[in-house]
Amino acid sequence: MDKRFWGILILVVVVLGGIFWITSGNKANAPSNSGQPTNHVQGQNQYGITLVEYGDYQCPYCGEYYTTVKQVAAEYSPYIKFQFRNLPLTQLHPNAFSGARAAEAASLMGQFWQMHDVLYEANVEYYASNEKIASWISSSDPLSYFDQYAQQLGLNVSQFNTDYASSSVNNSINADVAAFAKTGLQEATPTFILNGKQIQPAPSVSSFEQAINAVIKQKGFTPPASTSSSSSSTSTATPGQSVQK
Repeated sequence: MDKRFWGILILVVVVLGGIFWITSGNKANAPSNSGQPTNHVQGQNQYGITLVEYGDYQCPYCGEYYTTVKQVAAEYSPYIKFQFRNLPLTQLHPNAFSGARAAEAASLMGQFWQMHDVLYEANVEYYASNEKIASWISSSDPLSYFDQYAQQLGLNVSQFNTDYASSSVNNSINADVAAFAKTGLQEATPTFILNGKQIQPAPSVSSFEQAINAVIKQKGFTPPASTSSSSSSTSTATPGQSVQK
């Protein structure tokens, strides 16, 4: 074999080695999400029915639905399962992902629903005040508010901050967003999915009751007695008005 052959062989080895190194490097540096979608659920679910809300803690329309959804989840607690998943629309609501982080960090400490409620109660207060009060909703440092909430809930604030900044919390939120993308629905909050089908109820207990009771009857069960006569809403908002373009 002459020197020219060995030269060509060495050149081939070098090129192939370079390609392998570049490919390996790209795989190592590629972003990954090993998280699983969250599983925040309430209810005994005797009837095997699931109502899912994809929500954004900074979204004003989610705030409008908050009290109604809480009432509906309590009313139907023995019969269905209510599930909340994150859908932060960050282009519209810059603190939305931070709010989701706070809820998921609290979740790691067994206080998801408590933080979920505190965040939405602050949301309702903020938008009801014509945006004049200090709030995590408009703050350049929302974590300072979240720390106060964590302290109020009796959480270890130092551990809360560690979890808040963790990749596991980030991955869980992104997994929720990815799960929503698989539905093929337009990104909008709040989005409600009842037994796999999107519903668009008004922010009133009676509107949710109508949708849920229809599914209960389809499954051959008797709906519970209505409580909507004592739980009315004057809002005319419809879900999906906070839309991610």
